Amino acid sequence: MTPSPLPTDISPDRAVAAISRWLAVESPTNSADGVNRMMDLVAEEAATLGLAAERVPGRDGFGDNLILRAGPRTAEPGILVLSHLDTVHPIGTLAHDLPVRVEGDRLYGPGVYDMKGGAWLALQAFAAASRGTAGRRPLAFLFTSDEETGSVSTRGLIEDLGRASAAVLVTEPGRDGGKVVTGRKGVGRFDVHVEGRPSHAGTRHADGRNAIREAARLILEIEGLTDYSRGVTTTVGTITGGTAENVVPQHCRFAVDLRVVTAADGEDHAGRILGLRAREDFRVTVTGGMNRPPYDAGAGAALYAHARALARDELGIDLGEVPLTGGGSDGNFTAALGIPTLDGLGIDGDGAHTLQEHGLISSIEPRMRLMQRLLETL
Repeated sequence: MTPSPLPTDISPDRAVAAISRWLAVESPTNSADGVNRMMDLVAEEAATLGLAAERVPGRDGFGDNLILRAGPRTAEPGILVLSHLDTVHPIGTLAHDLPVRVEGDRLYGPGVYDMKGGAWLALQAFAAASRGTAGRRPLAFLFTSDEETGSVSTRGLIEDLGRASAAVLVTEPGRDGGKVVTGRKGVGRFDVHVEGRPSHAGTRHADGRNAIREAARLILEIEGLTDYSRGVTTTVGTITGGTAENVVPQHCRFAVDLRVVTAADGEDHAGRILGLRAREDFRVTVTGGMNRPPYDAGAGAALYAHARALARDELGIDLGEVPLTGGGSDGNFTAALGIPTLDGLGIDGDGAHTLQEHGLISSIEPRMRLMQRLLETL
């Protein structure tokens, strides 16, 4: 089976220039305008590549989403590519802390590793596969707007497209020298509100019930649920409370992150967090739950074997795997539905979510070719 050619002008310099154009559009999840500018950019590029695009309006304050379709128009289950165009970096990062620049083999910029570099190279591979006759399945490419905050508004769309697919390819970044990801922990998110009783800290201290103190007790209880032997971690990442230095605080709020390997542990630990009890004279309210189900490595074992053989035989690459990582992705949703899912197919690099975020320029062409061949051979 002869692969369709990639555009002959996708040199490293052209790839860097094209990805840099994407990096110049800051698109944190909480900026619907910024995300929509990214969707505009991708839609324009898709049109120049001859790809049909469907714009799906965002909801709940998030940006829009974009679906590209190609390949044969048959009823056969297709191949779905998943990318997100939102980042964690606030607007202004580009101008001050993480300007787009090249240093040796490294391309720096907000979201280049997670995951605009992978989204761009996958788009080129998708276009190349759509032009040829090698592929036999319908192809769909979904760009989403809210992955970094849990895909609350897009989960249904991801799952609907996933159910119509024989395989799902996720362009989250490669790990540890270009390994793909074949399993991820499940993720739970919770918000806890503790209410006590306010009083003057100097004249009526005994009358107060300090919500921050009670929250501190509950935080220790939650952090104590971490069990490394089972791969369970609990983290209180943010906390707010109080009104003034001389007031016994009435309110305290904090957020909890839960990571689990198995669905059973997710149900168990989510139940414990939701079931937190406050002491007398305090009230605690807990909302939230499991945000992403665990992604078991078995969901994509055959898919990984196929990708590894392609990489070895056609690219001369030994494609390693990360069978379990703590970070979640949209691949969690499709893997939990039993759909073969392969993740970590994006750009290689490091520094996700930091001011040292970078992609490796040398990884762009081989990752692009691997994605193309997967689309053509599955």
